[in-house]
Amino acid sequence: MSKIEKKQKKPLVSAIIPTYNRGWIIKEAIDSVLAQDFKDFELIVVDDGSTDNTLEILNSFQCDIKVLRQSNHGVSAARNRGIAAASGHFIAFLDSDDLWLPRKLARQVDFFNSKPDAYICQTEEIWVRNNVRVNPKKRHKKPWGMIFEPSLALCLVSPSAVMIRRSLFEKVGGFDETLPACEDYDLWLRISCRYPVCLIDAPLIIKRGGHNDQLSASPGLDKFRIKSLKKIIESDLLSRTQHRAAIKTLKQKCVIYAAGCRKRGREDEALYYMSLSERF
Repeated sequence: MSKIEKKQKKPLVSAIIPTYNRGWIIKEAIDSVLAQDFKDFELIVVDDGSTDNTLEILNSFQCDIKVLRQSNHGVSAARNRGIAAASGHFIAFLDSDDLWLPRKLARQVDFFNSKPDAYICQTEEIWVRNNVRVNPKKRHKKPWGMIFEPSLALCLVSPSAVMIRRSLFEKVGGFDETLPACEDYDLWLRISCRYPVCLIDAPLIIKRGGHNDQLSASPGLDKFRIKSLKKIIESDLLSRTQHRAAIKTLKQKCVIYAAGCRKRGREDEALYYMSLSERF
């Protein structure tokens, strides 16, 4: 193969890292991708309007990564920008505070080679909170297959752990850019109600948490999950059983969230969520 052909050859995998003001940690995430045993990939980092030293760090990698910059529009817009620019057959995401272990991409590519009908698979993960390894609770155990109903109560798919056939986004759409958080929960519901989510039962990522800028630690996240549930209930995607399960979860979350609103003196907001619960 000539040098020109090599340059024009599309990578099999596109790895996408969205980042915002993560200069203090982004280098470690990038290094964990570049250290993969599997080498047929491109790495796209989408800088979502950082104002710290993130761009300086990204520029230090020169031609090893592709950097896209945009004004601050949130993680959904950043991931969607990465998907639009990606040329790989498979898409793999990495949050800028997480790490991939060296065999992550190789194991997932091998899995898809053995399961040509699969659209999405994730791996197990190691949890680290404030630099201390912790064990996930039983309710966080990742299931395999048609996981829609178990996924209603809480998110059971990790963005950093998935690899997805690019063609799946053409079927279900991308991340909802109106959601400032829980955008992954929203996408996994749209995927898991129609397609099995496969699992490689080996920890191939390090999921790190406990820092102040972690979106999943923000208060009031259930209002975004409720919005996602309302959307999927009102769609034509669900079976009768899935529809009933989604309504049951929405009602539960509305009641709990409304109680929290009342406790904080937000009576109008509480009334809205109670009326939403009664609507279905």
